[in-house]
Amino acid sequence: MQDDLLLNSDAFIGSLCDEFCKHNYIDPTYYDKFDVKRGLRNADGTGVMAGLTQIGNVQGYVVQDGERVPREGRLIYRGINVEDLIDGFVSEKRFGFEETAYLLLFGALPNRSQLEQFTRLIAQCRTLPASFTEDMIIKAPSPDVMNKLARSVLALYSYDPRPEDGSLENLLRQSLELIARVPTIVAHAYAVKRHYYDNQSLYLHRPQEDMSSAENFLYSVRRDNAFTEDEARLLDLCLVLHAEHGGGNNSAFACRVLSSSGTDTYSSIAAAVGSLKGPRHGGANKKVMEMFGCIEETVRDWKDDDEIKACLEEIINGRLGDGSGLIYGMGHAIYTLSDPRAVILKRFARSLAAKKGMSEEFDLFETVERLSPEVFLSVKGETKTMCANIDMYSGLVYKMMNIPMDLYTPLFAIARIVGWCAHRIEEIHNPGNRIMRPAYKAVAPTRPFVPMDRRI
Repeated sequence: MQDDLLLNSDAFIGSLCDEFCKHNYIDPTYYDKFDVKRGLRNADGTGVMAGLTQIGNVQGYVVQDGERVPREGRLIYRGINVEDLIDGFVSEKRFGFEETAYLLLFGALPNRSQLEQFTRLIAQCRTLPASFTEDMIIKAPSPDVMNKLARSVLALYSYDPRPEDGSLENLLRQSLELIARVPTIVAHAYAVKRHYYDNQSLYLHRPQEDMSSAENFLYSVRRDNAFTEDEARLLDLCLVLHAEHGGGNNSAFACRVLSSSGTDTYSSIAAAVGSLKGPRHGGANKKVMEMFGCIEETVRDWKDDDEIKACLEEIINGRLGDGSGLIYGMGHAIYTLSDPRAVILKRFARSLAAKKGMSEEFDLFETVERLSPEVFLSVKGETKTMCANIDMYSGLVYKMMNIPMDLYTPLFAIARIVGWCAHRIEEIHNPGNRIMRPAYKAVAPTRPFVPMDRRI
């Protein structure tokens, strides 16, 4: 009986899908007719100007005579080139994520005393509320860590004595707690996922106050707590590069949209987590590694350009890979000649690949990066300037550090929580703040109400 109901239910749902398609088609020509900014982008590909920010700036082209002219990419944190920021703490052999978080939240680099106090405060906030892991993570495991992270962020509302207080003091307190707690949530959510869905032993580690954020995360997710200094410093670099990317990226914009409504911090940040989970945004690093798994199985000679080109053609035509026709890790909405994050990460990844005996795989990634624009031109006729983005190499770096694929996008979130919190505070405490309310052109035809007995 139940199986019959299920079969009938499936058939009914199929008929509902047909009904939906019949009444919900929008003529693609309408977008040009009504000058709709699809993806909130202008016709030339530039983003629709939606606000002002002092937090981050992404530069990948200049506009001359009304046209976009490609240039080398630059990523700016609070007016400071991220390359200079990284060169500073790397040359002094310091971890940089905490310093970057301070810069993005407050707008200036900390002095030694400020950084020490800030780092100590973050460390003290890492422990989750009493019974949080048991009640919110273990009792409702999820096969996807990002899903569990979003739910856990929302759940923190219930443990906050002042969840609706929008004062600057309270927003900063909530931000510091989120920056500290999100890595712990991710580590515990991953451990529970492995236990319930992968049939692995469950082990949970308490966060350590005497470690940097990067060190603490590696300590927390590994059964034996073991990691090398090189691994921790490279992960720290990844966190810095992912911490912020302007107010127009999808997740930061989602956070700002919700914040403009006056809702609470946890709702706004959970929305950003949900956005980042998508394969067109933060989930792309995982898609890159899945795609390269397919390439590595298909291409017999990783040094044969022609064989690699043929494989990429199959991917673009949707006959190989996930069928999307995308070469994940290539192209960006703003960067043209280069993505500075990819350039920096690639430099460090090359030396790590040599140490790990993975130079041949690294060379394959470089070859795909080099050949992709040529293949897109031959298959699609696209002449758009295209570069590798950070997702091309971040997944490879994580793989070389033996970080599981389940943690690729959550690591992105651990870093980007800093940028989200900074944008939320700026959105709320900005005199020009208004609830975001874009327009949608209604194109449904006018029709009369039909009485029930006259409906077909």
